[in-house]
Amino acid sequence: MLKHIKKLKKLKTPLKLKVVSMVKIGIIMGSKSDYPIMKEATEILDEFGISYETEIVSAHRTPEKMMDYSKNAHKRGIKVIIAGAGGAAHLPGMVASNSPLPVIGVPIKSRNSIDGWDSVLSILQMPGGVPVATVALNGAKNGAILAAEILGVNDAKIQKKIINYKSELERKVNSSKLK
Repeated sequence: MLKHIKKLKKLKTPLKLKVVSMVKIGIIMGSKSDYPIMKEATEILDEFGISYETEIVSAHRTPEKMMDYSKNAHKRGIKVIIAGAGGAAHLPGMVASNSPLPVIGVPIKSRNSIDGWDSVLSILQMPGGVPVATVALNGAKNGAILAAEILGVNDAKIQKKIINYKSELERKVNSSKLK
């Protein structure tokens, strides 16, 4: 190994290394129709400068893809999964049951849902040993903020962005006037 390092140092043309940012957040959803809600998560992560990937992964229509995603996301550097689903909304729970990563569930009010309650309860009422952090109905924005906070525990730059974001929320409230 040392020989190779010495050879590299002797090169007349220095090597240019491209730094590739590892994707830190996986954003998955049961269908394309969930994307308008889940897009709010991408906007927040863009604001914080956190890398992510988006995928359609259906617990019911692509179960093998869901199993592969949940079992292997951590091997690709993913640290947190945000999973959005409507209706029966089994995606967040099934991913959580197979992944060593924290899973944030976003219940989505779909056109065939019972006013969103079916997805809320499906994601919220998980059995012991299979936790899913559940945010509000259509709460992808809060899902992304929570994911950033989880990453911020071990990343001072991300934590600083969260602190600044919350300070800005406070500033906006304090500067608002009723008349």
